[in-house]
Amino acid sequence: MDAVRTGAILIHRSDNVAVALKDIAEGSCLQVGGLRVVLRDHVPRGHKFAVSPIPAGSPVFKYGHYIGTATKDILPGEHVHDHNMVAGEVPGDRKVAAGRSFFPDTSEPDEPPVFKGFLRPDGSVGIRNYVAIMTTVSCANPVASRIADIFRPRLEKDFPGVDGVVAFGHTLGCGMAARSPGLANLRRSIAGYCNHPSFFAVVLLGLGCETNQLKALLDEYYLKDRSRLLTVNIQDVGGTERAVEIVRDWLERELKEASAVKRVDVPVSRLVVGLECGGSDAFSGITANPSLGVAVDMLVGYGGTAVLSETPEIYGAEHILMTRAVNDRVSLKLAEKIEWWKNYTGLHGCVLDNNPQPGNKAGGITTIYEKSLGAVSKGGTTSLRAVYDYAERITETGLVFMDTPGYDVTSITGMVAGGAHLICFTTGRGSVLGCKPAPVIKIASNSDTFLRMQKDMDLNAGAIIDEGLTLREMGECIFREILEVASGKKTKSESFGFGDDSFVPWHIGAVI
Repeated sequence: MDAVRTGAILIHRSDNVAVALKDIAEGSCLQVGGLRVVLRDHVPRGHKFAVSPIPAGSPVFKYGHYIGTATKDILPGEHVHDHNMVAGEVPGDRKVAAGRSFFPDTSEPDEPPVFKGFLRPDGSVGIRNYVAIMTTVSCANPVASRIADIFRPRLEKDFPGVDGVVAFGHTLGCGMAARSPGLANLRRSIAGYCNHPSFFAVVLLGLGCETNQLKALLDEYYLKDRSRLLTVNIQDVGGTERAVEIVRDWLERELKEASAVKRVDVPVSRLVVGLECGGSDAFSGITANPSLGVAVDMLVGYGGTAVLSETPEIYGAEHILMTRAVNDRVSLKLAEKIEWWKNYTGLHGCVLDNNPQPGNKAGGITTIYEKSLGAVSKGGTTSLRAVYDYAERITETGLVFMDTPGYDVTSITGMVAGGAHLICFTTGRGSVLGCKPAPVIKIASNSDTFLRMQKDMDLNAGAIIDEGLTLREMGECIFREILEVASGKKTKSESFGFGDDSFVPWHIGAVI
């Protein structure tokens, strides 16, 4: 790869900035995209430099798209970052007509692969075999934890076929308006987890006096139809000791049955994969995200489902997804979500360009547009088939979008509640996040992060730069990893036992 030899890459022929693949000293002479550039500044690895003059007030282009506006004249070879560039208003010509879908769906011609999953009595498929203890309100968290602690030491000896007994505590359920978006998000999240097929059985604990009433939750989300669900209000049964006794006796029987369940062959079309990025750097949009996009195209081609998320982090790149929407309704719904976020952040004195975060900027990302253009490549090239509210149950196959915040653990909670079996998580700076019941496959965007955090990272997309792998080859590697993890292979975060504290529903509204 020419970029490896020169130490920089011009991502798209229309870009006026290139990306340094290593620290490059002031005065270095480079050949980038057929242009000879002498660096006027030291440019850190992952950061941008101009390859042509950019007058003050002119657009800066990367990935072939607008990422910001020059605040002063920028000469070829100058470092381009937040000292001479800002996120301006998105040019009007980026606003595309709704429903112009010209990205064809891919179709894999060979025999569709299978994975080893757990077939549940209702026909749903899980990839892990957990037992969950959910709570309607934070006041019930201590009782849930006490019950889980009873069984954890016994799992390996008495219930070897069970992946774990997990108590999912949270900080919500009361002190919130009875008819509010925040309560709706919480209820959808709890209901989604209760119905998740990677749980063999579920206990739902309430206190009794909370805003998030157990009976209302059961009625509104038809949870009474869920087999192997036990509901207990702690106040109603007489307190902690009696609640623990009731649940302990019930779980003793359920765990014996859960331990006997075996994996069977399941077509990959049944798999739902959530897509997430966190601690992004400039390499995320060059290596990890687009190679994950290749894996997504393969999954969708075989009839599976991939869930793109983080609405604040597609801002400035939403036009790409809108052109791929299957119809006007899907395109317009995505546009409405963006407008909602503009209003929502404005109410709190913020703007959507509060992102990127300090770590993103240190890694070379300057504006939200730049971050978003790299992030949307996780979704591959197929048509966008649906847009879902936070934690809404996913019923469409193919590439879909869920409205979530950019906060990793809250975004993942929504996707798992929607039905995601596992998460593919790309990162440039590194992450230690785990999630139960959905394994998290962490994909490093660069080799330095992979080697520094090798016990936390599952795959190294930095091999695209350092070893000359193609995006297709890396994408195939990710797809194989997805199948292996779905079949029971443990991710790095699972090997640490991480994920018990990963249930963090999106709270909107006042604490009252």
